[in-house]
Amino acid sequence: MNTRHAVIKQVEGITFAAKADSGHWVMMDGGKDFGGSDAGATPKELLLLSLGGCTGSDVVSILKKKRSPVRGFELHVKGTLSEEHPKVFTDIHVEYVFFGDGIKAQDVERAIDLSITKYCSVSAMLRKAANLTHSYRIEPAAAVKTEQPVMSI
Repeated sequence: MNTRHAVIKQVEGITFAAKADSGHWVMMDGGKDFGGSDAGATPKELLLLSLGGCTGSDVVSILKKKRSPVRGFELHVKGTLSEEHPKVFTDIHVEYVFFGDGIKAQDVERAIDLSITKYCSVSAMLRKAANLTHSYRIEPAAAVKTEQPVMSI
């Protein structure tokens, strides 16, 4: 059995520092209205970020193998919470945004499909609890935002 470990330490109030097997620390906190000090992302935000990072890594890897001319890539993840406690995500939508000229839609669709149906363990776990949907769009290379790092896949 392959097991992972994490340690979460209280810093103050509801501010926590967390570290897993990789050894990298992550701060978690809540808003001031909830007794936090806004010192880090909330646990639910980290869940959405984990989903984006997991599926994004898959898609980048697959498109790189296909030598797709992607000049930039971003994901927009939106989660809808239930009204009652525990306030869980009922719906999560991932929008994949690709920047580049000559990117083939069928390559993008295949990469996304492989990620969400085969490779991304985070989406496999979340799919059991929430309705996961996705969309994508391809923008010209000139639309890459200046503050976004330019990358080659």
